[in-house]
Amino acid sequence: MSQSTVLVLNGPNLNLLGEREPDIYGHATLADIEALCRKAAGLAGLEVDFRQSNHEGALIDAIHEVRHTAAGIVVNAGAYTHTSVALHDALAAVSLPVFEVHLSNVHRRESFRHHSYLSSVCDGVIVGCGPSGYAYAIARISELIDPRH
Repeated sequence: MSQSTVLVLNGPNLNLLGEREPDIYGHATLADIEALCRKAAGLAGLEVDFRQSNHEGALIDAIHEVRHTAAGIVVNAGAYTHTSVALHDALAAVSLPVFEVHLSNVHRRESFRHHSYLSSVCDGVIVGCGPSGYAYAIARISELIDPRH
């Protein structure tokens, strides 16, 4: 991975996008979101390493793997957002721009979704913007690493 690559990391159940609760998460599939991320990154002169896992350890391993080589990280940790101190600690250990993204507005949902273990170690949090939130995060990473964008 080069320093012009953004890791886009997706957590549990996001592989079911387009099928799972479309009234909350919309009809876009994870493949649609990946295509959107690649387009947004291309416009910013960046590349994307797009990953999804239902396993917390795999997400942590991905963060560790890119901690010295990526331009930044966009993370939609799904339910792990609200439960994982381990993901918090992994993100806290990187010196990269990190943005937390949620497709839905978690603050309009169940109360357990109102708390994020990740937000305090992220440069920004984007909620309720649907798939566009990923593109916004990539654009912001581009601005942070090269203010001319």
